[in-house]
Amino acid sequence: MALQLRRKTHESVIYIDRDSAPRIMPSGEDFILEDLPIGTRVLYPNPPLKGLPNREAAIRYALNHPHGCDPLFAQLEPGMKVTIAVDDISLPLPPMATPDIRQTILEIVLDMLAGHGVDDVHIIIANSLHRKMTPWEMKRMVGSRIYDEYYPDRYYNHDAEWNEGMIKIGETRHKEPLNLNRRAAESDLLIYANINLVPMDGGHKSVAVGLCDYVSLRAHHEPQTIRDSDSYMDPARSELNNKCVRLGKLVDEHVNVFHIETAINNRMYKGDMDFLLKNEDDFTAFDRMKFEAMRYAMSKLPRQARRKLLHSRPAQYEMTACHAGKTEPVHEKIIAKGFEQYAIPVRGQCDILITGIPDISPYNVYSILNPLLVQVMALGYHFNFYRNKPLLKKGGVLIVQHPCYDEFDHKFHPSYIEFFNRLLPETRDAFVLREKYEEEFANNPSYVEMYRRGNAYHGAHPFFMWYWGENGRQHVGKVIVAGAENAHVPAMLGWERADNLTEAIAMARSYMGSSAEITMLHQPMIGIADME
Repeated sequence: MALQLRRKTHESVIYIDRDSAPRIMPSGEDFILEDLPIGTRVLYPNPPLKGLPNREAAIRYALNHPHGCDPLFAQLEPGMKVTIAVDDISLPLPPMATPDIRQTILEIVLDMLAGHGVDDVHIIIANSLHRKMTPWEMKRMVGSRIYDEYYPDRYYNHDAEWNEGMIKIGETRHKEPLNLNRRAAESDLLIYANINLVPMDGGHKSVAVGLCDYVSLRAHHEPQTIRDSDSYMDPARSELNNKCVRLGKLVDEHVNVFHIETAINNRMYKGDMDFLLKNEDDFTAFDRMKFEAMRYAMSKLPRQARRKLLHSRPAQYEMTACHAGKTEPVHEKIIAKGFEQYAIPVRGQCDILITGIPDISPYNVYSILNPLLVQVMALGYHFNFYRNKPLLKKGGVLIVQHPCYDEFDHKFHPSYIEFFNRLLPETRDAFVLREKYEEEFANNPSYVEMYRRGNAYHGAHPFFMWYWGENGRQHVGKVIVAGAENAHVPAMLGWERADNLTEAIAMARSYMGSSAEITMLHQPMIGIADME
């Protein structure tokens, strides 16, 4: 069987050249084989870059050879007030195998601080309006030694609703306000430890978003900014990034920030599951046997057990780069390394784009992918996996494969439940939702309390998730859900439903014509279509 490559030198784009060829598609907690029509273009992620052989040495080198400032050790003095901020559980996905990169960074930095007489040190999780991490998650991320020494008084989650714990930094020339975590802003040195999973992570966004409050976030997490972002994965064309840069520069004017940014490869699986990263045509007989065994075992488990099993499989990401120092020169190098891993050269837009929706997102780690999160993965993330111009033509059809469970996590996503069941029946217009209801949810005392004292996402968070799909909604002509187990959820989202992928493709061709060009994003798709 011959495969036609888009380029002889690039193996991430193939065309199906027989009547039909099966490809693995995630469907909630299941993996299924689907046949694709002849001529379908399939985008595979690039092979993983080789990880650095010595993670600790790379971090130490970065700390001692920073960009744009003195080495970290040269900035330390006894008695200093130092705060270390770290990314929350929303990345990488799934949570990486231990020791987490953040643990390695913290162990090195904390030893350096102790060696220079710095003992006023706090570690803050920069969770912004995301849910606060649980003690178990916090311990897993940094290891027992750091957790036992610092938790809970000096290792804790950022609280965007603690008024006394926030301080106003100022506002940009565009009147965008910025309130930051007081402890971080008033420190002699703020160290930010980042893991860069995709190009929208890190840089000025780390502090200005991760440690801010609702009022600050409202200025840029809004529908028009999202509409004006021609892919979040292309910082140069993202209005969201432009606003974060303005706010980040304001941070750098008032706070001494030392960034430690890391890039990782896309090696999600190793060992018995590494076959899931392969082109199915390259499967060995043993790979096919493993897939069938996995699919059979999953089919026998209850839904909750399947979800727990998949979420318990740690990702095998490896660090490919580490840079430290001032915000912009550090981020520039990390972004370049990220595109080296993720960019897939592609020529020509498609009429129909097919993508499976995996059962994990930045917002449901160890939880349910509720309908709003299916929406944000489809129209917010997968649609935006491009640079220069969309992979899908304007007015094209997006086919997503997911069961669309009508389920919500009452502990993590309480405000989502009301948003979905009360607001969406009234309107799906993002601007109306923002003006009429967003502040009501943001200031709801029950939601504020569940965010502050529990592990709930902020009351305003479901609005941001709806806005996140706004540019996709404006661009895509129709969304068809293949394999949705009910008609209710797709209808609420404004989507159509098909029993399976074959039916969805037939529906899409009825809209776009029988000669419509089809592209599929192979999952897991940690990659970006670099459109020529």
